[in-house]
Amino acid sequence: MTVEEKIGQLTLFTSDWDVTGPTMRDNYKSDIISGRVGSIFNAHTADYTCELQKMAVEETRLGIPLLFGYDVIHGYKTIFPISLGEAASWDLEAIEKSARIAAEEASSAGLHWTFAPMVDIARDPRWGRISEGAGEDVYLSNLISEARVHGFQGSDLQAGNTIAACAKHYAAYGAAQAGRDYHTVDISERVLREIYLPPFKVAKEAGVRTFMTSFNELDGVPATGNKKLLTDILRTEWGFDGFVVTDYTSINEMVDHGNVADLKEAGELALRAGVDMDMQGAVFYDHLAQSLKEGKVTIAQIDQGVRRVLKIKEELGLFDDPYRYCNPSRQQETLLSQEHQDFARDISRKSIVLLKNEGKALPLNTSSKIALIGPLADSQYDMLGSWHAAGNANDCVTVLTGLKAQSSVDIGYAKGCEINGEDRSGFEEALQLAKSSDVVVLAIGEAGNMSGEAACRTDIGLPGVQLELAKALV
Repeated sequence: MTVEEKIGQLTLFTSDWDVTGPTMRDNYKSDIISGRVGSIFNAHTADYTCELQKMAVEETRLGIPLLFGYDVIHGYKTIFPISLGEAASWDLEAIEKSARIAAEEASSAGLHWTFAPMVDIARDPRWGRISEGAGEDVYLSNLISEARVHGFQGSDLQAGNTIAACAKHYAAYGAAQAGRDYHTVDISERVLREIYLPPFKVAKEAGVRTFMTSFNELDGVPATGNKKLLTDILRTEWGFDGFVVTDYTSINEMVDHGNVADLKEAGELALRAGVDMDMQGAVFYDHLAQSLKEGKVTIAQIDQGVRRVLKIKEELGLFDDPYRYCNPSRQQETLLSQEHQDFARDISRKSIVLLKNEGKALPLNTSSKIALIGPLADSQYDMLGSWHAAGNANDCVTVLTGLKAQSSVDIGYAKGCEINGEDRSGFEEALQLAKSSDVVVLAIGEAGNMSGEAACRTDIGLPGVQLELAKALV
């Protein structure tokens, strides 16, 4: 392999099918043909991944197959409750099955790799990405970390319906000060090892094949350039033998952290620290060959990363058959199957948390006249939640649609107000409906995009005038 081809295996670029970060690269297809990129994310469906795979296998000098990754967090096409909701079920078998179905669907759509599970411990509810993990408890997070890795990867990565998992964000990303995404982390060694590292170690012991670095710094050193995390603990102490990928342009962001002078130095620090793959930043792509010429990195360090990446491609069976995941017929049979939809409904039931049931209000009496009120009562898109992969809002069943499907139910509906904003003009209609009904079902809360990456909130109360609406109805 030439140096450029080796660096290509350490490079991950996004396609133009989805946007999950701040930068795009229009010429990713020419990069594939020139052998300068070895993995692609945000490209999915059996047909499209096959098209790109043919470029890599049939039009490049070495014919090394591409690795396709995507954020399959709580389902691919069939969408399950957000990860925090699944954790609220305490049902490890169901959580593992959720990841298993997600892997079956994702693999049928040409994907080999998911950027999940997120195993960050999160104890500040203002942090938007708390929605992607298992919450604040280390013990529960450990169990769910193991369950999700087993669900995604199964017992055989060459089975064809399994995908490689990725433990993220390594490490202590959930400890961001004030719950502000990307903010600094200041914790002791004891807190790091007793609270934030255990779910990652459990993921490693469960066989997870990849790790993703976090955006935050730890002891003044960004995780993407932190040798203590990426080599001393992960490789030497724990014996991890998969590969480490950065988060989206996190090598580039080390310049903003101020611990390196420029992108070239950032890439050198990342490689020496233990990073094997640069996600979207093109730092390795643009600068690593020059760093090698200058002796800032060694060919042995580059070769080590290449071997790790190629090893995972081999474990997935891509060298035996690069097109083994390119099966449109299987995709059609698998996606959104009735079995998967039935399970989605079952795990949704298990994820619901009933706080009180005063006066035996539940279950609802089907002979009662029901007033369904609130901005989330009939909002298909907000049913999806954050990071909903290939989920389509048109496939979602809202509360209103679900209640109407019960033919015996007499139901009236009023939106009342928007999720956000100050408009109270719908209050009167909602109040009149409530007065003429036996029971009120109130569907209020956050919009689907109010949680997730870069979606932190200083106030976790109900947005807009929803609380006023609720008080008016009491």
